[in-house]
Parts: sequence; structure tokens; C-alpha cells
Amino acid sequence: MSPKNGHADHSPEKFVAEKIAPEKTMAEKSAPEKHIREKSHNQHHASVQRPEKCRVLAVVNQKGGVGKTTTAVNLATALAAVGMRVLVIDLDPQGNLSTGFGISRAARSVGSYEILFAEHRIEDVAVPTVVPGLSIVTATADLAGAEIQLVTEPRREYRLAEAIARSAVNYDYAIIDCPPSLNMLTLNALTAADSLIVPLQVEFYALEGVSSLMQTVQLVRERFNPRLAIMGVVLTMFDRRNSLSQAVTEDVRKFFGDQVFTTVIPRNVRISEAPSHGKPVLLYDLKSSGARAYMMLASEVIKREALVVAPAYTDEAVHNPSTTKAA
Repeated sequence: MSPKNGHADHSPEKFVAEKIAPEKTMAEKSAPEKHIREKSHNQHHASVQRPEKCRVLAVVNQKGGVGKTTTAVNLATALAAVGMRVLVIDLDPQGNLSTGFGISRAARSVGSYEILFAEHRIEDVAVPTVVPGLSIVTATADLAGAEIQLVTEPRREYRLAEAIARSAVNYDYAIIDCPPSLNMLTLNALTAADSLIVPLQVEFYALEGVSSLMQTVQLVRERFNPRLAIMGVVLTMFDRRNSLSQAVTEDVRKFFGDQVFTTVIPRNVRISEAPSHGKPVLLYDLKSSGARAYMMLASEVIKREALVVAPAYTDEAVHNPSTTKAA
């Protein structure tokens, strides 16, 4: 307990250190001990203030290689670290989000394709990850053909929104990893989302293409999802030794203003290595600068979420989007 405010310490650092052991330690744990640790996790965070309903965050950028999937993996892990019940949805046919949690392609029998086309319930498709309180809807091989199939589907823009509305009731946050393009799958994510997180790599061409994304967001607000908001822009792969990084950071902050998160994700070898081991960087190396940066980002996300008063996310709003008023 904190001597200052009398509340339990829910910091990501404390939880990850205490509840999510490094792989070497986890391998030594028996199944009963693992169950006890997970039960302890639930009790430890019983007093966490949760959203009234599942909040849907889409991590989106039409450019590839900007740290989009890495941000989705580690932000979700950090939110789970403070006791949130988190769902991640792999909507990218490449399936890197699933790989980032150590789920092999052979183990992906059903996933995001099935909730889009077979109307599977999310609870029946989601599988647990190595992170307590975090489940994933994986990307299966069938998702590669979803773009073409969606063209002829009725209410094609609302397939994901309807799936979340009808069945994602046991989660505080659903985080969607979008494809690196503004296609029909991304449109489904934007229509389903409450807020967007936009990773931008700190490079010379950082702002190139951003105007197209902003125009798409505005069109989605007007036609499909009036509640859609941009929560923030997160700068990734920042190298403090590089003067260009400093210059680009200043340009992005001038362009987006307060929408840019204070936290900057550094270029860090541990972040790059973690996916090859099938785990978030918070599990791979908690003490790395990359892990600490993502924990700070999660803290910012929670603070920004606390300022948001979202309209009710109901079946009626999904099936009759014209009745939902923009905030």
C-alpha cells in the first residue's frame, strides 16, 4: 500500500516484476503454481477503475515498418499489467501480432476471419496469451482473402463493429492491429474503434501519407462512425544520437500539437529481438528502455482515456449509425 494515498500500487513496473515472471522462471513453474499466480493477479487488481464498457482502440498507419504491431503488442501488455482485461485483435493478414505473442501459425485454427464472416463470438475465438488478463483473436491464413470477400458482403464496413458489439463483453479494452494500408479491413477497424493510436517512425518521411489517413478518418466519421477520435500519435524508433530525429520530432509536434504523446519509443535492440522470442518486450527485458517506454505510454493512454466521455456503444448504434451523434 502507498503510504501517501492508501491505495495499492498498480504501476506496470510493479505488476510485471511481481506477476509476469521472465520465461526462465515461468518454465520452472508447475501448472498449479501458474494458476495461483493468475488468481493472485485478479485479486491484486480487484480495485482497478475499469471503463464502463469495452473501449476499442485501433493502432493504425498505412505505412509499414513504423512500429504499429510492436506498439499494439506492448501497449496491450502494459494495460494488462495494471489489471485491465485486454483483448487484442490481429486484423493484419501477415499475422505478426499473433507471432509477437508466441502463437505459431499451426496453432491458429480460428481467428479474425471467422468473426468477420462466420459470425463466431469473440469469446469462442479468443485464446489466452502468456500475459495474465490478455487474450488474442489471431490472424489465420484465410484472412488474406478477406479483402476481396468483403466487397460483396452486406454491411461490409460494419462486420467487425457488429462482432465486437454482440460479444466482446468481458474486456475493458480491445486493441486492433490494422494492416499497413487503408483497405477494407482497416475501414472495418476504424468503424469499430472508439479511438485511434497512430505510430509514426521518426524519419524524414514521417508525415508523408498522414494527410491521407486524416482524410480517411474524417470520411469514416461522416459516414460510418461519428464517435471516432484520434487519441494520439506515438513517435517510434527515436534515436537521440541522431539530429534528424530531434528535428522530425519537433515537426511532428508542431503538426499535431497536443495529440502527440509525451512518451517517445526509442530505437532499442530489445524491442527488435522480442518478437523472435514470441513475447512482448515487457516480458523479454523489463529493464530495457523500450519496455519502460511502453509502460509510460500505457500510463498516458489511461490518463487520456479518463478524460473521454464516450457515447454508449450499443447494438442500436451499430445497426443505426445515423442515430449516434458526434461528440
